[in-house]
Amino acid sequence: MSTPVQAWEGNIGSTPEFKEFPNGNKEPRRLLRINVYFDNSIPKEGGGYEDRGGFWANVEWWHKDAEHYAALFQKGMRVAVAGRAVMDRWESDEGQFEALKIQANRVSILPHRVTMVNLAPSQAQQSAQQAQSRTSPPQAQPDPEPDEYPDPEHPF
Repeated sequence: MSTPVQAWEGNIGSTPEFKEFPNGNKEPRRLLRINVYFDNSIPKEGGGYEDRGGFWANVEWWHKDAEHYAALFQKGMRVAVAGRAVMDRWESDEGQFEALKIQANRVSILPHRVTMVNLAPSQAQQSAQQAQSRTSPPQAQPDPEPDEYPDPEHPF
């Protein structure tokens, strides 16, 4: 029987770690590992919140773009994680250990503390720009004045 997929919210507690593993003649397997504190915030009577029963867990996300996400995610960033919770067990010279680990299906950035988002052009936009640049010479574009606003009296 498989473990059901669940969702949690928390804060990344350390710099994300990227690893790449050989996969024979195929694309290498890519792993993003982040350490997340999943809080359990309970509203207090006088306002604010109190954390009750939060926990730390390592999150492992096998994804082809793991290297890109390792550069994008930052310590302190709020994330939503969907996946399965499993017990990770291992042995070392110091004894046997176990810890909760999340095998993620998805990791999403939540907008808490985010001040700006820059999107790369979509594949369709990139293709259209490339096609246009092949068929027409580049045209000079005037630099916009940063403090220049359109005249509200002037029709569009």
